[in-house]
This record gives sequence, C-alpha cells and structure tokens, in this order.
Amino acid sequence: MTFTLRPEVSTARTENGTVLLDETTGRYWQLNDTAAFILSALMDGATTQEAAHRLHERHPVLPAEQAADDVASVIRALSTARLVAAIA
Repeated sequence: MTFTLRPEVSTARTENGTVLLDETTGRYWQLNDTAAFILSALMDGATTQEAAHRLHERHPVLPAEQAADDVASVIRALSTARLVAAIA
C-alpha cells in the first residue's frame, strides 16, 4: 500500500524535519527528521515495506523490525490526523 498527502495539506522543510499544514483547519504538525524521511519515501511512491527498508539502510544499527514499526507509527499518526490518504 502507498500513501499520499491530502490535497489540502502543504509541507515545508525545516532544519530539523518538515512542517505539515492542514490548510482547511489551520493546524500544523512538526515532523522530526526521521518522520520526514519516512514521509518523503512514502510520497516518492514507496510502499510501507520499501520505506522501512530505506530507513533501515539509512540507519543500519536500527533493526529491520524496528524500522517497520517506526514506519507504521508514522503512518498511523498521519492517518489519525487526516493528513494522508491510502492508495490501493
């Protein structure tokens, strides 16, 4: 499964990650560098498994299972906040 940002969500890179703004509500979220990396992989069309693999390659000391859990946590948080939509 892949994900995309909802059309009403805009992004801005920062020194330490990314800020997401829901333009319909005015709410914003600050993503740290790791969450921003995961989001970037997903926005590039990576599946959740591919994003976890990229994260593990970026941080080889991070066990592959933890990378998969981290990707799932970021997706869960972004989905709960209604910032992303799944693409089948």
